[in-house]
Amino acid sequence: MAITAKLVKELREKTGAGMMDCKKALEATDGDIDKAIDFLREKGMASAAKKADRIAAEGLTHVEIDGNTAVLLEVNCETDFASKNDQFKELLVKIGKGLLANKPETVEAALEGTVEGEKLEALINNAISTIGEKISLRRFTIFEKTDNDAFGSYLHMGGTIGVVTVLEGTTDEEVAKDVAMHAAAINPRYVNREDVAEDEVNREREVLKQQALNEGKPANIVEKMVEGRLGKFFEQIVLVEQAFVKDPDVKVKKFVADKGASVKTFVRYEVGEGMEKREENFAEEVMSQIKK
Repeated sequence: MAITAKLVKELREKTGAGMMDCKKALEATDGDIDKAIDFLREKGMASAAKKADRIAAEGLTHVEIDGNTAVLLEVNCETDFASKNDQFKELLVKIGKGLLANKPETVEAALEGTVEGEKLEALINNAISTIGEKISLRRFTIFEKTDNDAFGSYLHMGGTIGVVTVLEGTTDEEVAKDVAMHAAAINPRYVNREDVAEDEVNREREVLKQQALNEGKPANIVEKMVEGRLGKFFEQIVLVEQAFVKDPDVKVKKFVADKGASVKTFVRYEVGEGMEKREENFAEEVMSQIKK
């Protein structure tokens, strides 16, 4: 039986084994995919990976706002092509509305909730069947504010990066959006200096101290140098300490203070961050290997 690229791809998706291992297994079993699965399992090469185990590191972030409640969420799929599908985008809206209505605390709880009378998990599974890729709700954050505060939301390039900010002391959503755009571009990790863990600050302080000593600086001025350099460290990771992206002469803290406001919180999601991305053209890759 001819060992086709399609057959190799199917075995690879069912077992998670390497492409060449799949090709060899099919050759050894005359193209019988069930026997090939057993062949790979016997040799410890199969992980019995199903569609649900594929890496889904593409997708989009999305923001839904309803009055004084907002949600930022990330939904993953396997390819950039699928994330551009209208049904995928409609799914994001439905998930967002469901999260706002149910306010679950975990993804597991969210999947048990209902959206328009349908269980969220079933809604996602239906989309998987139609689109043909693994789709998963990866994470979400729900925000609450008062009538005297403002939400700012920004989606970069349609949702590859999503940010929500909450500003206290102003209802100006444009100001809050400007801060969200800044966070999308600069990627701070904390709102205020006080939010940085003491261990992280002490570790940085020790590194800076050793750098100064290695530079041959006198010990009596090293401490002052370290504190000065720590300021640069905070500017890299703390939102309000950073130069505002739209006006680098002004720090974010002053920008919002001039509007009578302060930054309460922000969350920034970048699609696929922290996940292993797999960008492969299976058909071309398989055929090129088979022809060798």
